[in-house]
Amino acid sequence: MSGVNDDQSWAARALCASGEPDALFVQGASQRQVRLRCMECEVRLECLADALQSQANFGVWGGLTERERRALLRFHPDVEDWAQWLADSDDPLAEELRSPQVPRVLARVRR
Repeated sequence: MSGVNDDQSWAARALCASGEPDALFVQGASQRQVRLRCMECEVRLECLADALQSQANFGVWGGLTERERRALLRFHPDVEDWAQWLADSDDPLAEELRSPQVPRVLARVRR
């Protein structure tokens, strides 16, 4: 995988930037609330790309749980630039991730 984008200026525009960081590292049903907030965030895709690129193991990033991100990484092991894939791919999952609805990642990546 290529390196994580060094320009993290998008993070200051995140809805969660002014909140308590621990609020993003919740389990179970609490993740739904965090995910819904992510769906309203203007930098959601940048956040998700960063988490996928760095293989962040914990928390909700870009609207996806750690389980969803792990599944996405396993399903697409050849992606080298997640920001580009999220922005440009015609893969149905990439298209769903670009939409403002909570994606059904696990349902899409099951084989």
